[in-house]
Amino acid sequence: MLFRPASIRMRMGMRSVGTHSRRCLPNMQDGGGGGCSLLQSRWKSSLPQLDPVDRSDDDNNGGDIDWDNLGFGLTPTDYMYVMRCSQGEGGFSRGELSRYGNIELSPSSGILNYGQGLFEGLKAYARADRPGYMLFRPEENARRMQVGAERMCMPSPSVEQFVHAVKQTVLANGRWVPPQGKGALYIRPLLIGSGAILGLAPAPEYTFMIYASPVGTYFKEGMAAINLVVEEEFHRAMPGGTGGVKTIANYAPVLKAQMDAKSRGFADVLYLDSVHKRYVEEASSCNLFVLKGDTLATPATAGTILPGITRRSIIELARDRGYQVEERLVSIDDLVSADEVFCTGTAVGVTPVSTVTYQGTRYEFRTGEDSLSRMLYNTLTSIQMGVAEDKKGWIVAVD
Repeated sequence: MLFRPASIRMRMGMRSVGTHSRRCLPNMQDGGGGGCSLLQSRWKSSLPQLDPVDRSDDDNNGGDIDWDNLGFGLTPTDYMYVMRCSQGEGGFSRGELSRYGNIELSPSSGILNYGQGLFEGLKAYARADRPGYMLFRPEENARRMQVGAERMCMPSPSVEQFVHAVKQTVLANGRWVPPQGKGALYIRPLLIGSGAILGLAPAPEYTFMIYASPVGTYFKEGMAAINLVVEEEFHRAMPGGTGGVKTIANYAPVLKAQMDAKSRGFADVLYLDSVHKRYVEEASSCNLFVLKGDTLATPATAGTILPGITRRSIIELARDRGYQVEERLVSIDDLVSADEVFCTGTAVGVTPVSTVTYQGTRYEFRTGEDSLSRMLYNTLTSIQMGVAEDKKGWIVAVD
């Protein structure tokens, strides 16, 4: 049954997360600095306060959006989903849809002071055959957030809570889902330490929220091949750090290198490992693949590389086509001698790379309709948009 705006605000009983995701949180009854058992007044004052937005155009299907020229930018939609770490329950126990709008945080919140936060990204697509929407492997995003939460000493929603919240967000913002083939509704789940904390410690309270925006292609080149440059001065991650989880703190540090690259005409940056400075890891926001003959290689996710969900899907689809896929160290020599290079990610999809510049030399790679990246892109998007049969059980229907 499709969502009805008249019943937008609701409270839902949720199961608490398991104890494995709370082991980093000190017990307040033991005098620690974290946990979720605070006085009710303290609880209310330290959580984000929702700022309702007055929108009177709920029946206007997508407003005045030009679906044919939709880029990757923020278009505020109608509703967002908010779920909080409930007092005394030790986990997330209720969720609520609210009008999209600003939130209020304590200046001493854990996210503002210590960057204790995670985010995810996934997309909803309009169905081609009937009303409704489709999600691509949302349970994998939920599991990745749980892994990240464990690393960042945060509680996390269960897989069921996460997927339910995503579905509610999509249904509430259904009029913003682009028509079939015109883009997707990008969904951004956030998990933040919203409680006030002064000393360095896990925040005492946490907020999980989701907002959404209709989007088109990520790079300004659209579906055209992109040009990348290898970065040698800055590094995205280091062994023992947080490069393997989708923490908020991973992304601002790449802006310097990325902006410099864009000022020189490149779409993005490829980062090298911080130890040997000769193994390619990933770009600022996507994973990397290199093809040589019938062998497709991608850097192994060993703590410094984000385990992308699109990456994992492409590995499986390439193996289905008979390619040998290797997850291993990919040297700069492997890269520059490749036949094809392409990037993968929720935002970028499968994007071919036309050239990579390394130490002043530009290396060119095969692109075009007969390239592997194009074939994999077509296969993946056909599944995501419901054009091809989903034999792998990757699609979750939202009706």
